Amino acid sequence: MIEQWILLVTLFCTTPDAAKPAPQPEMIGEGIVSTSGDEFGGSLTADGNTIYFTRSVPTHYIYSLCVSHFDNGRWTTPEILSFSGQYRDSDPVLSPDGQHMYWVSDRPVCTKGAGCVDQHNFDIYEATMTNGQWGQPERLPEPINSPGTEYFASVARNGNLYFTSLRPGSQGIDVYRARFVNGAYEAPENLGAPVNGPHIATLESFIAPDESYMLLGSFGRHGYGDSDLYISYAKDGKWTEPKNLGPVINSPGRDYSPHVSLDGKWMIFGSERGMATEKHEGPWTYRDFHERTAGVLNGLGNLYRVPLSAVLAQ
Repeated sequence: MIEQWILLVTLFCTTPDAAKPAPQPEMIGEGIVSTSGDEFGGSLTADGNTIYFTRSVPTHYIYSLCVSHFDNGRWTTPEILSFSGQYRDSDPVLSPDGQHMYWVSDRPVCTKGAGCVDQHNFDIYEATMTNGQWGQPERLPEPINSPGTEYFASVARNGNLYFTSLRPGSQGIDVYRARFVNGAYEAPENLGAPVNGPHIATLESFIAPDESYMLLGSFGRHGYGDSDLYISYAKDGKWTEPKNLGPVINSPGRDYSPHVSLDGKWMIFGSERGMATEKHEGPWTYRDFHERTAGVLNGLGNLYRVPLSAVLAQ
C-alpha cells in the first residue's frame, strides 16, 4: 500500500514537461546550406522556404550574403545575393514584415562630391524588397553608423533599431538602441548594465518584434564555450540579466548569431561545434583527421535551429 501511494504521488506531482528532454539543435540543410565551409547568420522567411545567411572564409577575409530556397523537400544550391560578393557583407537580418534586410558591410562609403572612401570598418546597410527583388544597399545615416565598427543590426516591429557597436563610450562591444520616431532615427542610446559591461563583447543582438526579449551572442560572460547565446527580457522598463541558454543549445565551441524565423517558431544560430569540441578516444590517425576536417562537422560554422518555445522557456 505504501509503495502504491508513493507511485500515485509521483505521477500526480511530476509535470509532463519534467520528463521532456530539451530539444537538440537540428542542423539546417546539411551538405547544402551547412557545409564543410563556414556558415552563420541565418534569416528564415515566414513561409520557411527561403533562408538568407553568410558564407565566409575564416578568419575574416571574405563574407558574402547567400540565399537558398526549400523546393521539393530539399534546399537548393545557394547563390550569392546580387549586391554581395565583392565586399565583406555579414549577418543578414530580416525585418518582421520581411520587406527589409539589415546587415553590416565594409564596402566603401560614397557621397556626392567627395567620392568613395574605404573606412576599413563595418557599417550597417539596408535593402528593401520591391516586386520580389532586393533593391540597392543603402547605408544607414549617422549617428547610427559611427567612426567605430558596427557588427549586427535587427529591428522591432515599430521600427526601433537594435545594434552592436564598438564606438566611443562603449565598455566593450555594446548593444545600442535607436528609437524610430516620426519617420527618423533618434540618437542611439547605450543599453547599459546588465546587458553591457566591462570586458563583454556582444557581437550580436536580435530584438523580438514586440521588444519583449533580446537574444545575445556574447564573449566575456560565464558560459560553456568561446561565445555563448543568452536571453534578456524587458521587464518594468529595464532589461533583465542575460541568461545563458544552457549546455544543450550552447556547446564548448562558439555559438553565435541568433535569429528568429519570421513565423516565430524557430531560433536559428551559428555554431562551431564539431570535431574540435568532441571527446576523441586516443590519438587521431592522419586519415581520420583528414576525413573529419573535410566534413561538415569540422569545427567551422554551421546553421542550426531549435524551437523558439524551448528558448523562451529558459
